[in-house]
Amino acid sequence: MSSESTDDPVFKALAHHRRREILDLLKDGARTTGTLCDLFPDMDRCTVMQHLKVLEEADLVIARKEGRERWNHLNSLPIKQIYDRWISAYAGHALSILDRLRSDLEDQPEQ
Repeated sequence: MSSESTDDPVFKALAHHRRREILDLLKDGARTTGTLCDLFPDMDRCTVMQHLKVLEEADLVIARKEGRERWNHLNSLPIKQIYDRWISAYAGHALSILDRLRSDLEDQPEQ
């Protein structure tokens, strides 16, 4: 399986603004599913659970049961892998283009 196809669930999970909001909340620390549901009063529990399922399938969230509570923990490794594979490579290319443009502009005589 190619790295592009293994990245697909991560991109799918990150594509929805609500899932990104959930990840932002988990960045500050693990939260129970009930707490996450309370933080999104405009969504019913089933919808929040569906978003969490997509995040789990992308390995962005790791859920642990403790008693009757389900704790959701952020796993930022897939995001780091996306950054390493896609963002950093393109950012480096963009910076080299901007550096070349700056040099070209500095080399032009003033008018």
